[in-house]
Amino acid sequence: MLGFDFLLHAGVLSRLYTQSSPFLLPPERAFTLIPLGYASFILLAISLVWLAPQLRIRSSSGGFIFGLRLGALVWGALVLGLASISTASSSLLLAWFIGQTLELGMAGAVVGSALGGMGMRALTVRVLVLVVAAFVLTVALQSLGLAPAATVPSAFFYRTPLA
Repeated sequence: MLGFDFLLHAGVLSRLYTQSSPFLLPPERAFTLIPLGYASFILLAISLVWLAPQLRIRSSSGGFIFGLRLGALVWGALVLGLASISTASSSLLLAWFIGQTLELGMAGAVVGSALGGMGMRALTVRVLVLVVAAFVLTVALQSLGLAPAATVPSAFFYRTPLA
């Protein structure tokens, strides 16, 4: 989930975050809250791991379809709620819906593979390959200028101690 999320937000959707919007936080504030957003994935992953065995999901394809369905319901509800009360653009909301639904589908595929009996070593290697590929692709998109890189002021990293 984290690897695809990095590709999704730092690569594919990055242009949507560089536009001025009263809905989005300034980049330096958003950067500090990344761990909070990633912590939300724990709840979604728990949902997948809790529900998939109950539904007898035992394959990567079954897990992927289940993840897509769950993702469409969860993110669809969130996007509709945000559309009704926020200034978020329709393009941002649609991109979140599609991207986050795919992300949960991918997580479902991992859960389905594990429940189907794939060895943890093989599954871990596959996941790591996908995470590295997502990272490399994101860096390539930013390096080629196809995705703008968000800038965080250097003062954020190098704060001077109080005197």
